[in-house]
Amino acid sequence: MFSDNKKPRPMTEFGGQPNRIEKNTKIKGDITSEADFRIDGKLEGNVKTSGKVVIGKDGYINGKVECVNADIEGKFNGELLVKDLLSLKSSATIEGTVSVAKLAVEPGATFNAACTMGKGAVAVPKTESNKNEPAKVS
Repeated sequence: MFSDNKKPRPMTEFGGQPNRIEKNTKIKGDITSEADFRIDGKLEGNVKTSGKVVIGKDGYINGKVECVNADIEGKFNGELLVKDLLSLKSSATIEGTVSVAKLAVEPGATFNAACTMGKGAVAVPKTESNKNEPAKVS
């Protein structure tokens, strides 16, 4: 991998080795990656990847996540945009807003989020006419 002047060229790898934030690691900031990402520590910030995001059992993200697929065992608070499948394990706790094509939830997971589903799903803004009210019997 040398050019004509015999200097090494930088190697670029798309969708390469998965990235990890290990347990007992805290990061503040934004992350952009082409590869999969696993978080077992704590992240205050945003993640954007064209791969998969995994939040381990001890993992926590507070921010915005944009990815193709996501598996969550830990905690998430913020905005979650998943282009394909979001899988919530029984230990998962989700709060915030979620936009996803497909959703799989194991019994025991906590899902306290405003959610839009399906390809091209658009959130319906709350108005007086569409707020939830108890059914009335005539």
